[in-house]
Amino acid sequence: MKPAQIFHQYIWIINTFRTYGRITLAELDKKWQEDGVAYGNPLPRSSFNRHRDAILDMFGIIIECDFATHEYYISNKEVLSDDSIEQWLFSTLTVHGVLADSAAVKERLVLEAPPAGEQFLDTIIRAIKTNHQLLIGYKAFGAEGYEKMLCPYALKLSRQRWYLLTFTGRHMATYALDRMTKVELTDETFEMPADFSPQDYFSEYYGVLTDDTPLAHVVIRAHRWTPNYLRTLPLHHSQREIASTEHYTDFSLDIRPTADFLGQLLSHGDGIEVLEPQELRQKMKDLITENLKRY
Repeated sequence: MKPAQIFHQYIWIINTFRTYGRITLAELDKKWQEDGVAYGNPLPRSSFNRHRDAILDMFGIIIECDFATHEYYISNKEVLSDDSIEQWLFSTLTVHGVLADSAAVKERLVLEAPPAGEQFLDTIIRAIKTNHQLLIGYKAFGAEGYEKMLCPYALKLSRQRWYLLTFTGRHMATYALDRMTKVELTDETFEMPADFSPQDYFSEYYGVLTDDTPLAHVVIRAHRWTPNYLRTLPLHHSQREIASTEHYTDFSLDIRPTADFLGQLLSHGDGIEVLEPQELRQKMKDLITENLKRY
């Protein structure tokens, strides 16, 4: 069986449990055949158990059985609501399955370009798994190219670009995969600190810029339709709605307002206004004034 077909079966099982909550194997098998998941063939218990194990390994989703009712259910639904790699992978494969089933209407589907730099992902992930250093070729925009040995700590996807968080031997640094000219796995190993968390490292930032900008309590006012955009897609995990009227909504964030965060605020045009802190409000005003000079 092709991997795409197996993934489709995993996603079908997960989505069925998300829809019905608790369901017996007999009920699951009936829906399985009705939906033609495996060309109308039954779902044997042995196959279901193998799929359960694979779903746990791949997505971290635990499917348990209530022996009193013989019903199966997902016992850790929170895995599908956080920002973990399992949730991202599940969402990606779900979309892939929907698109694969929609080939007949492909001309009516308008998609964004896939993340840049994916050709190096396999080598980088192997280095991360085995704690091997990488030799990369790198050419930043408007700069000369160079080669560098580094210790790969983590990957981060941000705004359709992959970034590699590394330790260079002296400090932490982030490299964009689409600016890498080569990536080679070396025999040199490294030891990642046991207490280092990539999630914690990026937690106070908006994107991938992690400079020494001080942490700030930022209050923004969203006008017109912008509040709904921020409610459905928060700018940061610390975002909180603190006041709302007929004409605007105020949100607070505890974040380091780096250049990429300011760029995101500017992308909303006059839909967002910075209220606090005052120095950040003035900085936004200066950026807007400079932009106006170009027009």
